[in-house]
Amino acid sequence: MPGMLYLLSAAIQMSTASSWLVPECPMGCPCPSQSCCQALCRQGLPSFHPCDWAQISVLNSGLRPPFQNEDLDLQAAVARARPQLVELLAHCPDWLLTTSQHFIPEAALGSLGAITNPRHKTSLLLELLEEAGPAAWSHFAQSVCMECDLPLDLEVLLMSSVGEGNFSQTEEADTDMRARSPVPKGSARRHRCSSSGSDKDAKQQRLDSSVKYQHLLINSILQRYGSRREAGAEEQAQPLPFNQTFVNVVIRQSKAPRLFKERAERPRGDVAGAPEPEECADTAVKVSDLLCSEAPSHMTKVIFLFGKPGTGKTRLMHRICQKWAEGVLPQFHFTFLFEFRQLNLLKRKLTLKELLFDMFLQPEDSPDAVFQGLLESAQQTLIIFDGLDEFAANMDVSSSSKGGPAPTCPVSISQLFADLCHGKILPGCTVLVTSRPKRLPGFLLYTVSVLAEIWGFDHEKVEEYVSHYFCQHSCREQAIAHVKNNTKLLSMCLIPALCNIVCICLEYLLLKHQMSVELPQTMTQFYIKMFLIFLNKQQGDCAGDEETQLNCNKKAILGLFDLALRGLEEKKLVFYVGDIPEDVKEFALLHGLLTVFEVKTSGTCPEVGYAFVHLSLQEFFAALCLMVSRRVDKNHLKKKFFLKSKWTSKNETKTEFMESFHIFLSGLSSRECRTFLMLLAEQDEAWVQEKQDVILQSLKKLAATHLSGPKVLELCHCTFETQNLEVAQHIGNLLNFKYEFKNFRLTMLDMSALVFVINSGQDLICLDFAGCLVDTDCLEVLAGCKNVEHLSFRSRRCGDNFAAALSKALQGMGSLKKLELTGGSITAEGMTSLVQAASQCLQLEEINLQGNRIRDPEVKRVMDLFSKMEKLKKVDLSNNNLSLNAVLSLAKEGIMCQNVTELCARGDTMIIYFSGAPGEAERSLDLKLEENKEPIIPTRCVNLCLQDHRLSSQHARMIVDLLQSCPCLSEVDLSGNMLGDEGCSCLVESLPCISISKQLNLSRNRLSVTGICSLLKSVNSCQKVMEVQVSLCNDTAVLRFREDREFASLPPREEPVSSTDDQQHEEENQTPATSQKIRLTDCNFQASDLKNLCAVLKECGHISELDLSRNYLGDEGLLQLFQCLPKLKMLHCLKFNNNQISLDSVFFLAQSLTTLEHIKTMSLSLGLTQVVHLTFWERVRSTSRWRSVSLAHPKEEAQGRCFRLRDCKVGPEDVTRLCQILAQCPQLTEINLSRNSLSDQSIERLLSFLPSLCDLTLLSIRTNSLSPHCAVLLLNSINVCERVRVVEVWSSENAFLHLGASMRSQKTSCRLTGCALGQGQVEELCSILEQHGWLAEIDLSRNQLGDEGLRYLLDHLHRVPSSCSLNLSHNGISQDGVLHLVNAFVTSRNTTEIQVSLCSKATLIIKLTSGDDARKGQEKVLRLAECNFQPEHLERLFLLLEKCTYLTEYKSSNNNMTVQAAERLLHSLRRDVGLLKISIEEPWVCQERVMNLLELAVQTSGNVTEITICKDKSLFQLVIRFPSCLEKTESVISRLSLHKPEIKHSFCQRLREKCAQLQELRWSHVELHEDEAEMLVRILLPLPELKTFGLTSSSAAATGIDYLISGLQNCQAIEELNLGYMELSSAAVPELVLGLCGMPSLKRLILNHNSIGNDGCSRLAEALRKMHNMEEINLSHNKIGDPGLINLAAVLLEMQNLKKINLSGNCPSPAGGEKLMEALAHCRHIKELLLSRNGFGDRTAVTLALCLPRMTNLKILHFQNNNIGQAGGLELARALVVCEQLEEISLSENNLGEQSIHALSKGLPCFRHLRRMDLKFCGITDRASKSLCLGFRQCPSMEEIILSWNALGDGGARELAIALPKMEKLKVLDLEKNCVGACGATKLAEELAKCPEIQFLRLWDNPVPKGLAERLTSQDPRLCFSFS
Repeated sequence: MPGMLYLLSAAIQMSTASSWLVPECPMGCPCPSQSCCQALCRQGLPSFHPCDWAQISVLNSGLRPPFQNEDLDLQAAVARARPQLVELLAHCPDWLLTTSQHFIPEAALGSLGAITNPRHKTSLLLELLEEAGPAAWSHFAQSVCMECDLPLDLEVLLMSSVGEGNFSQTEEADTDMRARSPVPKGSARRHRCSSSGSDKDAKQQRLDSSVKYQHLLINSILQRYGSRREAGAEEQAQPLPFNQTFVNVVIRQSKAPRLFKERAERPRGDVAGAPEPEECADTAVKVSDLLCSEAPSHMTKVIFLFGKPGTGKTRLMHRICQKWAEGVLPQFHFTFLFEFRQLNLLKRKLTLKELLFDMFLQPEDSPDAVFQGLLESAQQTLIIFDGLDEFAANMDVSSSSKGGPAPTCPVSISQLFADLCHGKILPGCTVLVTSRPKRLPGFLLYTVSVLAEIWGFDHEKVEEYVSHYFCQHSCREQAIAHVKNNTKLLSMCLIPALCNIVCICLEYLLLKHQMSVELPQTMTQFYIKMFLIFLNKQQGDCAGDEETQLNCNKKAILGLFDLALRGLEEKKLVFYVGDIPEDVKEFALLHGLLTVFEVKTSGTCPEVGYAFVHLSLQEFFAALCLMVSRRVDKNHLKKKFFLKSKWTSKNETKTEFMESFHIFLSGLSSRECRTFLMLLAEQDEAWVQEKQDVILQSLKKLAATHLSGPKVLELCHCTFETQNLEVAQHIGNLLNFKYEFKNFRLTMLDMSALVFVINSGQDLICLDFAGCLVDTDCLEVLAGCKNVEHLSFRSRRCGDNFAAALSKALQGMGSLKKLELTGGSITAEGMTSLVQAASQCLQLEEINLQGNRIRDPEVKRVMDLFSKMEKLKKVDLSNNNLSLNAVLSLAKEGIMCQNVTELCARGDTMIIYFSGAPGEAERSLDLKLEENKEPIIPTRCVNLCLQDHRLSSQHARMIVDLLQSCPCLSEVDLSGNMLGDEGCSCLVESLPCISISKQLNLSRNRLSVTGICSLLKSVNSCQKVMEVQVSLCNDTAVLRFREDREFASLPPREEPVSSTDDQQHEEENQTPATSQKIRLTDCNFQASDLKNLCAVLKECGHISELDLSRNYLGDEGLLQLFQCLPKLKMLHCLKFNNNQISLDSVFFLAQSLTTLEHIKTMSLSLGLTQVVHLTFWERVRSTSRWRSVSLAHPKEEAQGRCFRLRDCKVGPEDVTRLCQILAQCPQLTEINLSRNSLSDQSIERLLSFLPSLCDLTLLSIRTNSLSPHCAVLLLNSINVCERVRVVEVWSSENAFLHLGASMRSQKTSCRLTGCALGQGQVEELCSILEQHGWLAEIDLSRNQLGDEGLRYLLDHLHRVPSSCSLNLSHNGISQDGVLHLVNAFVTSRNTTEIQVSLCSKATLIIKLTSGDDARKGQEKVLRLAECNFQPEHLERLFLLLEKCTYLTEYKSSNNNMTVQAAERLLHSLRRDVGLLKISIEEPWVCQERVMNLLELAVQTSGNVTEITICKDKSLFQLVIRFPSCLEKTESVISRLSLHKPEIKHSFCQRLREKCAQLQELRWSHVELHEDEAEMLVRILLPLPELKTFGLTSSSAAATGIDYLISGLQNCQAIEELNLGYMELSSAAVPELVLGLCGMPSLKRLILNHNSIGNDGCSRLAEALRKMHNMEEINLSHNKIGDPGLINLAAVLLEMQNLKKINLSGNCPSPAGGEKLMEALAHCRHIKELLLSRNGFGDRTAVTLALCLPRMTNLKILHFQNNNIGQAGGLELARALVVCEQLEEISLSENNLGEQSIHALSKGLPCFRHLRRMDLKFCGITDRASKSLCLGFRQCPSMEEIILSWNALGDGGARELAIALPKMEKLKVLDLEKNCVGACGATKLAEELAKCPEIQFLRLWDNPVPKGLAERLTSQDPRLCFSFS
C-alpha cells in the first residue's frame, strides 16, 4: 500500500523516467466487483482510493508497446527460443532439414548443403523457418514439441507464440507430417522412452493447463488492474480530471545492493532500510530494466523497491501486472501480486501452492499440473509482495535447512517469504518487494539483487501534473502560477500524492473564490481542508458552513476517528464488516474514505475487507481522535507523542504504522486548527488549548534531549506544523549545535522546515550535511537562512553545478563565517565561481574545498579575490590533485598577499591561512602613527610549507628566489623533497639573504655527511642560526633561528682582559656572543669522521649545547672530541650517549673532572643504553689561554659538582682506581652509584675513601644488592668519617650517606630499615653505636632482631653516650619481649619513653636519655597498644609498674584489659610527687555508664585534676596529682574500703573529695541519664578549681539539657566552655547567656556545629559584649547569616583580647563578610583567623586584604572554599606579606588564578615562621610552579606543603624537586591528584634522597606507571603512590 508522507528519507536515492497517472477512476478497487465504484461514480465524487494517491506507470516512452501483429509475436518468440533450440537441434540437423522441407522452398534449402558446422546450419534453418511465416512456424513448433522432450519453459514459450489452441487442435495435421519426417537422431531414444500414450497425455495436459492458467491470470489481472477494468470504468460518469495521462516521476537504482550485507554485519543496534547515499553510486534506470537485468538462471532474483509515502508503490505494482497481462514483459509467464496488509490476516501456515492459488487465483482445473508447470518454469515467474512495511508479524525468521523445505510443507507467511527470497523454494523466480524506507529483515540484507527508490516529482513534473489536472479548467494558468510562486507549496508538490491533494484543494478554492485564494500553510491544514472539501462536495448545493457539515455527521465522523486509532494501536490495517459500525461504514464509503475489496484467508469463499484509502489518512484520523476525544487525558496524550527516526530499532513494534502520526499531532496543536477541533470536540477553547499545550510542551522537552540528525529534522517538521513562533524560537535556541545530518536525502520540504526553526532561534548555528543528497532546489530555500554561521556539505555529488547553485545562495546568508564543500567533484571552474560569490560575503572567515577535483586553479584571480576578503582566516584546498606548478604558483602569490600568514602545501594538503581583518590593523596603525609621530613597521610573519613535492636541486634556485621575495618568513618547511646535498647547500649559502625568524626544515632531502658539514657552516655564516638538528638515520635536518627582535636585543660580547699576545683573537669579540645548539644524533658517525666535524666545530665558538648521541665514535672519538672542548668556550651541555665507549672512557671522563674544572655534572652509564651527559658552568675568559679560564658565578661554584655512574659492573680494584681519581676532584659534592653490582668489598673500599672526599655531601648507592654485613659496614661509616650526618639503608638495595660540611659535633641519624639484620649483627651494631657520641636517631625497623636481639640491645643501651630515639618496629617482638622491655624501662634511668604496638603496625620506639639528661629528668612515658596481653601478662606488667615511681604518663590501648584489671592498674600506678596521666582505651569504656567510670576514677591514689571520657574513641583518661606530703588517714581508709557497698550519698561525698582539685572535665559522645546529669550539675560543675568544661556530641533528655545549661551559672572559675556538636538551637541560647554572665573568667567559648542561627548569635553577641577576657570564639557551622554576623561584628570592636575566632561553615553574604572583616581589623591581638567555607567571594577577600596590615600578630589564616577568584586572590596575596608572624596559611579550594599564585609566591620570603601552606584545589599549573617553588625555598621554617588536587605535571614536579633540598625543615609534601607522570616522579625521587628530614611525599592518584611507582617506593619508602 503506498505511503503518504515520509519525512525522513531512507538512504539510497534512485531515478528513472517512470510515469505518474492522474487518477482515471474514483474507486478503482482491486476486486472483480465494481459495485462500490459504480455507486460512488454515480454521485460524481472524486473519491479517494490507492489509485488516486499513487498511480504510476512502468511504461516509458522508450518501452515497446504491446504486440500488435503476428510478425512481432513471431520475432519475439524466435528471439527468445533460438539459443535453446540451436543447442537442442544441433545434434540432429538431418531431422531438422527433413522436417523443414515441408515449409521451406527447395531453392532456399539448396544453399545449406555446403555448410558442415551443425550449429551454423541449425541457426540458418531456424531463420528460414521464421521467414516462411506464422503458419509454417506454428506447424514446426508443434512438431518439435511432440517429437522432442523439451524443457517446459521452452514448450510454453513455443506454444504461446502459435496461438491459444491446444495440441489436439492440430494433432491430425501433425500426424501426416510426422509420418513423413524421420525422428531426429539425437532424440530418438528419448522419444521412444516417452512416446507412450500416458506420457503424451500427461505432457499435453501439463502444457494445456499451464497455457490455460496463463490466460486465466491475464484475464483476471486485466479485469483487476488493466484496460478491461478501465474500459468498464469509462462507462461511468467521471469528473474530467480523471481522464488524464501519465506524468513521469524519478526512480533511481543503486549499483551496490551488497552494502545491505555489509551494513548487516556492522555492530549497531539499528539497521537502516537502505545503504547510505555516500556508500554507493546510483544510476537512472527504467522499470523494465530492473525486471530484465541479468541474473544466474538458477538464482532467485530479489528486487527491493522502496519509496516515501505517496510515491505510488502499490499503483506501480498494479501497473506492472497490467503491462505483463498486455504482453509488455514476455520474459515472465506467470505473475502474482500479494499485499502484506492482507497477508496480515492469515493466521495459519501455508504451502507455496496454497499461497499462489488460494490467496491469488485458483486454476479452473488440474491445479497439480499447473503447479508442476510453475515449478518447472520458475525462471519465468514473477511474484510481487507489496507493502513490506505494513506486515505486522515478526519477519526476522530463522534460516531453513540447507536443502530447503519441500514445496508441499506448510510454513508461516514470514518463513514462506524468506524461503522464496533465499531461493529455497521456487528457485530462479523473480521476487519484487516494495516498502517504505524502514528496517529490513535480516535475511533480506543478504539476498537483495537490485535496489531502487522512487523519488517523486521535480519542478517540471509538478508543472506538468498540474497542467494535466486542470487541462479542462479555465483556471489552469492561475493554478500553475499558485504552485510555482509559492515555495512551501512547491516543496509539498514534489511528493506526487501531496501534489494530488494540493490540486484537489486548489481546484475547489479556485472554483469557489475566483479572485483570492488562501491556501493552507501546513500538511495538517491541507488534510483538514481536503476532508472538509469532501464533505462539501457530497452535500452539494445544500452544504452549509463547516460547523453545519460536521454536525450533520458528527457521530459517524467520531466513530471513524476511533476506528482509525484502534487500528493503529492494534496494528490493524484491514477491517471486516463486524469491525465497523454500519453508520460509519456508510459514511466513509459514501465520502471515499474507505476502500472495499476481497479478502482471501483460505481457498473458500472470500470475505469483504475494508481499509482506509491511505495509511496516512488513517494516521490523520487517529491523531484527530486523540485531540477531540474526552477519554484521552493529558498523560495519555503525552505517551502517544514521539519522534520517528531514520533508523528503526529492531525491537520497535509499537509504532510500526505511525510514520506521520507525530506530525499530524503537532499540526493539530496549531492555533489555526483550534476552531476545527472545538467543533469536533464540542468543547470550549480552553479545553482544546490545554490539549494543544501538551503537544507543544512535549516538543519543547524533546529539543532539550540528545537527538540524532534525523530526529532533529523530524522535530523541525513538527515545529513547522505548529506554526507557533514562540515554540519555534524556544526549540531553535535549544537545538543550537545539533544540526548535523548524515547519509540521507533532504527534500525541499525538509529544508523548509529546517530553515523555519533555525531562523526562529537567536543563536548562530552550524549546519552540517555529511553524505546527504541535497537537491539544488533546496539551496534556494537555504538562501533564506539568516542564522547559519557554519555551513558544511560533504558529498561526492557536489560538482560545479552544485557550486554554482550554492554561489547564488551565499549572498543571502548574512551570518555565514565558515563554508565547507568537501569530498565533491568541483573543478577549477566551479571553485572560481564559488570564490567569486564568497568574496562578496565580507563576514566569511573560512573556506574548505578539500577533496574535490581542482587541479589547476586560476591562482592569480583566486588570490586577488581572497585578498579582498577582510575577515578571511583559512582556505583549505587539500586533496585536489594540484599540480606542482599550481602549488608553486600558490606559494608565490600567497606569500606576496599581505593578509596571508601561512601556506601549508604538504603532499595532498594545501591550506592557506590569512590574518583576518587587515583593515582594522591598518586603522590602528594609522592611529599609532598619529599618536607617536613615528613610523611603526607592522609585524607580519609568514609560515611556508612545501613538503613532499619531489623538489630537486634543479628547483633550489627557484626556491631561493621565492624565499627572498618575502621579507617576513617565520617557518619554512621543505622536508620530504629531493634537494640533496647540492640543493641544501644552495639554500644554506643563501641564508644571510633570506629572512627566516624561526626555523628551516630540510628533513628527508637525501643529505650526506658532506651536507651536514655545509649545514654546520651556516652556524658561522648566519648569526641568526640558533640550533642545528640533524639525524641521518631519521632523515632529519632542521635549522632554528633567533627572531630579529631577540637577535637585535642581545648585548655585545664583553671585552676580555688580554695580553698583547692575544691580539689575534680580537676579531672574535666583534660579534654578539650568541649561544647555539648542535644536535648530530643517529648519523652513523665513525671516529674517522670526527676530523672534518671537529674542524667545523672549532670554528663555531658559540655552541652552548652539543649532542653527538647514538653514533659509533667509541673511545677514540671521545678523546678527539675532548681535545676540541677548549675551543668551545660557551659550551653548557654535552651529550655523547650510545657511542660504544668502554670502562676506560669512564676513568678518562672521571679524570676530566680534575683537568676541566668547569664541568658541573657528569652522568655516565654503560648499560644497554649508554649515557654520557656533561653539564658545564658558564665561563668568562680572563685571557685566551685555556688554563686561565675562571668560573663566572662563585655561588654556583659553591654548589659543588656531581658524578653519577650507573649500570657499570666495577670490581674492587676498579672502585679503588675510580675513588683515587675522584679524590683529586675539587668541589665534588655528590657521588651517585646506581645499578653497579657493587660487592661488600667494593663498598668497603669506597667507604674508606670518605675522609679523602673533602667536599662530598651525598653518597648514593641505588638498586644494588646489600647484604646485612654491608649494611653494618655502611653504618660504621659514622665512625670512619666524622662528617657523616645521616646513614640510610633501605630494603637491602638503596643506601644514602649524607655528610656535613665540617667535622664539628652534630647529631647523627642512622636508618637501616628492611636490611635483614638479625641476631648475628646485633653485637657488631652495638659496638658501632657505642663508639659514636652524637647519635640522634637509630632506626632498625623491618629487620629480624626478635626478642633475643631486643634483649641484647637493651643490655647495652646504657653504653650509648648520647640521647637518641631507637626504632625497632617490625622486628618480630612478642609479649615476653615487651615485658622485658618494660622491665628495662623501669630499671634503667636513661630509658625515658617507650611506645609499643603489636598489631599490624608493629610499632616499637624507645627514647634514650644519656648522662646529665637522665639524671635531671625524672619523667617517664609508657604507651602500650594492642599487645594482646593475657591475664598472666597483665599481672606481670602491674608488678613491674608498681616499681616505677617516676612515671608521668601511661597509656593502654586495646590490651585486653577488663574493668577489674583497670582497677588493679589504678592501684598499681603511683609516683612520689607530681602529675600522672592515665589513659585507658578499651571497648568496654563506650558501654559503661558515666557513673560507673566516675566510680572507677575515685579509686585512684592521688587527687583527680582531669577527667576525659570520649566514648567514640573508647577513651577513659585521668590526670592524678600526687602531693608531696603523706596521704591523709581518711584517704587511706577510703582506699581500703573501696569494694564495700556504699549508699549514693557516700559516693557523691567521695567524688567531691577526690575531685576537689578538678580543673578539666571533657566528655564526648556520652548519654547522660537523669541521675548523671544531676550529679554533674550539683557536684562537678560547682567545683572551685574547675577551669575547663567540655560536653560535645552528647545526648540527654530535653529537660536534662536545659538543666545542664542552667547549671552552668554555678561555674564561677571556668575559663573554657565547649558545647560543640550538641544540636543547640536558638531556643537554648537565652539560658546559655544567663550562664555565661556568671563566668567572669571565661576565655574560650566553643559552640561549633550547632544550630544557633542569627537570633541565637545576636543574643550571644550581647553577652559577649561584657566578657572582656575572651580570647577564643568558635561559632563555626551554626547557620549564621548576615544579621547574626553583623551583630557579632559590632561586639568584636570592643574585644581587644581576642586571639582566635572560628566562624567557618556559616552562610553570610559578601556584604556580611565585609562588615566582619572591618570589625576584625580592630582585634589587634588576633592570632588565629578561621573563616573557611563561607562563600565570601572576592569582595570580602579584598576587604580582608585591606584589614590585614592591622593584624600584625596573625599566625594562622584559614580562608579555604570561599569562592575567591583572581581579583580577590591577587589583593589578598599582596596584603599577606605584612603578616610576618604567619605560621599557617590555607587558601585551598579557591580558584585563585595564575596571577594570584605569582603574587603569593613573591611574598613567601617574608614569612620566616611559616610552617604550613595549604593550596589544595587552587588550579595551580606548571606555569605557576616555578615562582611558587622559588618562594618555598626561601621559607626557612616550612614543614608541610599541600598542593593536592591541582594541575601540576612533570614540569611542576621538576621545579618542586629542585626546591626540596633547600627546604631543610620540610616534613610533608602532598601532591595527590595532580598530573605528575613518570618523569616528574623520577625527579622527585632523585631529589628526595638528598632530603633526610622529609617524612613522606604523597603522590596518590597521579598518572605514574604502576611498575615505576613500585620501583621508586622500594628505593625510598617515603614516596607514597597509593592509599595502601
